[in-house]
Amino acid sequence: MKSSLKKIILIVFPLLLIAGGGTAYYLYNRIFKAGVNIPDGKEYYDLKIPTGVGYDEVFETLKRDKILKDVKAFDWIAKQMEYPSKVKPGRYIIKAGMTNRQLVAKLRSGSQDPIKYTFLKFRLPGDIVSSVKGKFEFKGDEIGKLLSDDAFLRESGVNANTAIAFFIPNTYAINWNTTTRDFFNRMKSEYNKFWNEDREKKREKLGLSRIEVMTVASIVEEETNQNDEKERIAGVYLNRLKKNWTLGADPTVKYAVGDFSLRRITNAHTQTPSPYNTYINTGLPPGPICTPSIPSIDAVLNAEEHEYMYFCARPDLSGHHNFAKDAAGHQRNADEYHVWLTQYLKEKKEKSAQENK
Repeated sequence: MKSSLKKIILIVFPLLLIAGGGTAYYLYNRIFKAGVNIPDGKEYYDLKIPTGVGYDEVFETLKRDKILKDVKAFDWIAKQMEYPSKVKPGRYIIKAGMTNRQLVAKLRSGSQDPIKYTFLKFRLPGDIVSSVKGKFEFKGDEIGKLLSDDAFLRESGVNANTAIAFFIPNTYAINWNTTTRDFFNRMKSEYNKFWNEDREKKREKLGLSRIEVMTVASIVEEETNQNDEKERIAGVYLNRLKKNWTLGADPTVKYAVGDFSLRRITNAHTQTPSPYNTYINTGLPPGPICTPSIPSIDAVLNAEEHEYMYFCARPDLSGHHNFAKDAAGHQRNADEYHVWLTQYLKEKKEKSAQENK
């Protein structure tokens, strides 16, 4: 009897060890082996979980896009880690080599990967709508409505004409599932951070508000792409403001007319009735005519102190300008430029005609 029992134990015990080892190995693979498959040779999979979506939808999305190497293993791990009751919306970058446990832990924690939102310049609220379209969970036209919501904008001390000032061109990391209000407030927060102590001191010395600085900077931005002369151009406009002149800024006429491609401003253009037309209105327009770059804003804050009252494009393709202290000097510069421009356009047209023969 004892001999038979001993034989059974000797046979069964190793089998139990083998079975246990097999179970342990199986569990190890489920938990710690790579469980993610990134198809089509891509570096990562961009998973977006909309607000209000539950575990079943997330699971189906991962299955549909063939991200999971072992569907049952992922489902088992997810339920063991109580993920079905802790689904968090957002954007999650899933990389090859992640284990099921790592993937569930990332999704469960809500540690989402923000969108890198970059923009260079806006002129109109519609440009902002186009820029955000498809990048975030909210719809583009929702931000458009917000930018025309007087009651909401008033809370931030701006209006439909000045709210665009909050959008300083740069790259921002913003969560995909941010709301329109949070998006706007993020821009406002970045704007407030931009106005550090040094910039505030320079602004106060100029005697201008933040929005007024942004408005002058927006005109400078539209006047030139040459950063090395922005401070001088800013000085011209500040001189005109001090003397209560009309600014006579061509970019404001383009804004008033609604045609930003104009190469030559005529008398008909300069007589366009609009509060943005600085040929017929003294002082600054109601708000920025674009979102000025940081170099343009700093150019206003560090504007050159000089006696120039006029500037005109140089008769070349450099993008730089000639400056004058009086009307006579400006007229000479303008005549020289117009003669050059007429000849340049004529030669360009003739060259184009020859190439099309």
